[in-house]
Amino acid sequence: MLRHSEAVVAVTESIDPARLLVPPELEGHHDPHVWFDVGLWAETTTVVAEALAELDPAHAPLFRSRARAYRDALRALHEEVKRDLATIPSKRRVLLTSHDAFRYFGRAYDLEVRGLQGISTVDDPGVNDIQEMAELIRKRGIRALFVESSVSPKAIRAVLEWVRRTGHDVRIGGTLFSDAMGDAPPTDTYVGMVRRNTRTIVEALR
Repeated sequence: MLRHSEAVVAVTESIDPARLLVPPELEGHHDPHVWFDVGLWAETTTVVAEALAELDPAHAPLFRSRARAYRDALRALHEEVKRDLATIPSKRRVLLTSHDAFRYFGRAYDLEVRGLQGISTVDDPGVNDIQEMAELIRKRGIRALFVESSVSPKAIRAVLEWVRRTGHDVRIGGTLFSDAMGDAPPTDTYVGMVRRNTRTIVEALR
């Protein structure tokens, strides 16, 4: 959301609703993690520019020109992420994370995505959730799973230990940024966060 005093703008309003994901557990509401499809997120730049232009008409041309430049940069980043993730062999293209934040990412870049818990990070996963993910890892021979910077790693580590008891070799592939960016370079910007996440996934799964 873009906020200025009393102004609130839904930055995804320019996106065709048919392109937004609607998980069953959200009962008709869209999955909010649109930014994980970089190509889709690039489309929000126009809405941001027009909202700023309305609030500050004197600088409208500047807002619009910078939005165009940033949109082009994001479209290039989208292609970069696709190329990098395409280097992961097809059988290893499974992304296991703490919660369901990466559905747009999976759809955009052809990865199977599984979250230990749903979209909300409020409720802790149960023993059955942990067992199911552990069994998936064992059956599919998955080599790595990921913790998230904004979610406690406790449940993912429980999955790790459960799998290791079966004799399967699995590891934590790294930390992904999902619901928040980092507080230091390079993950303190959107582009830096996307690149770091992509590199982490590629290095762990390839």
